[in-house]
Amino acid sequence: MSPITSAPAAATPAAKVLPPELQKMVARVTEISSLPEITTRIVQVVEDPRATARDMHDIVRSDPALAAKILKVVNSAFYGLPAQIASLERAIVMLGLSAVKNIALAASLSRIFRAEAICEEFAARDLWRHCIAVAVAARAIADAGRSPHVDEAFVAGLVHDLGLLVAQQLFPAKLREVANTYLRNPQNFCALEMQALGADHQALGYALAARWKFPPGLCHAIAYHHEPGCLQTELRSSVAAVSVADSVCCQMRCGFWLTAALQPVSEEILGWAGLTQSTLDSIVASLPERVEEAERIFGEE
Repeated sequence: MSPITSAPAAATPAAKVLPPELQKMVARVTEISSLPEITTRIVQVVEDPRATARDMHDIVRSDPALAAKILKVVNSAFYGLPAQIASLERAIVMLGLSAVKNIALAASLSRIFRAEAICEEFAARDLWRHCIAVAVAARAIADAGRSPHVDEAFVAGLVHDLGLLVAQQLFPAKLREVANTYLRNPQNFCALEMQALGADHQALGYALAARWKFPPGLCHAIAYHHEPGCLQTELRSSVAAVSVADSVCCQMRCGFWLTAALQPVSEEILGWAGLTQSTLDSIVASLPERVEEAERIFGEE
């Protein structure tokens, strides 16, 4: 399976349905299968076109730690606002409800990435570090490509490898062997997963995201970040941003870097993301500093 080349027919996440036995196993995942209540409520607000700033404020104020983290993000170098913002209401006025909804979703989702080490070569937090790096890069790519969904790109990057958490819960020994096999003989990571697990982390992540009723854009990114060419043309742009970000961050060895280290960044996928190579080079040059900032603001409580 080539992760970048275009497929002969456009697909949707419906094509990522797991075999029945794997569906049952995903349903039995215990430690991560229950999305935190606050995140569930935020997802509902993100999906509701009738949602108001008051709806978001009412949810976030019930979780002071989350409210503090949102304000920390808003006041960070990510946004570069001219003055410090001390209230969520003011943040919504300055950034807009859509941006604040996605910041809230990203901040709440960060709590589920507390995985153990996949194998001996990586520390327990390396998957989290990788997902933060991809989130930062995807946001920068979406911004440079003039996407109207910059903050959504950050959230999509954060959750793109959700399937690795699922695999770690269901098949820790098999996933460890997949990683060790790759380290001995680098090759297509998704293909190794298919051989060992019966599905790759894209399909496993999509299965859990569907159970959690994630927005369609996040489901697309989770299900197709290694093969955006399989998607319908109008869906490729946002997923391409995550795919390029994943390739770059794996090649830079940010966190758990095995999944896309061999994934090329072709002119075609750069075009889908609205980028030129020189623009991508500029993003890559500034990435370490941006990732360090994101790790500080989305780190441990």
